Amino acid sequence: MAAPLRLVSRLALVTGGGSGIGHAVCQKLAREGAAVAVVDVIEAAAHETMRTLPCDHPEQQHEAFCADISSSEGVKQLLEGVQGGERSPEAVGREEKRAPRLRAGRRSESQSHREVLHFTTGGTFLITRGFSNALIASGAKKGSIINLGSIVGKVGNLGQANYAASKAGVEGLTKTAAKELARFGIRCNTVAPGFIATPMTDKVPKKVLEKIEKVIPLGRLGDPEDVAEACAFLASDDSSYITGTSLEITGGLFL
Repeated sequence: MAAPLRLVSRLALVTGGGSGIGHAVCQKLAREGAAVAVVDVIEAAAHETMRTLPCDHPEQQHEAFCADISSSEGVKQLLEGVQGGERSPEAVGREEKRAPRLRAGRRSESQSHREVLHFTTGGTFLITRGFSNALIASGAKKGSIINLGSIVGKVGNLGQANYAASKAGVEGLTKTAAKELARFGIRCNTVAPGFIATPMTDKVPKKVLEKIEKVIPLGRLGDPEDVAEACAFLASDDSSYITGTSLEITGGLFL
């Protein structure tokens, strides 16, 4: 069945697009007609994703960018690169490219905590601020910002205090941005995945994954495409009256 092409003539910017959930989001948005700006801290990964994207419309020109969006300068350079194409992004998705440091080990706990918050919450703040300002300046009066949260940010998890706190920060940031940007026609939402099968979960022992699957009502880990479907919905006009929400993609976990 063909994709509904809800995003023709729109530019979707996806950070962390080189692998995992970000890669799946790029694929889905491109299949629905969007021109995709693939962003990743690993340049080769961004270009690899870009080369796999369908290009079925004359205006559908994909680009790849290498950027560290946890720094103000990185976001500024990314914004300049995207604006060089004389287009403004309609949708912004965000996924971590680096695994968060969840346990301090021999590092100081305060240092570990600062790094996780800086990258996850701070980076989300920087890109949300930067691209919402760009949308407002362009006069688009329309846009959708989609931030990647986590169910852990809502319910917590053993051994993941730093990560849970950072994802809770993403939830609060997104809800606040939704209130502040609504008058400009910009919607802000969060997707909150549970356990999703990505290259990160490939490193988890099989016995551990089997235990996790047993507590998920739907009986399986999620696929990156499950998250991508939600992002496409939130990026499209089908969700035009939805802002400030957090869409849980968990297979019923923590009901």
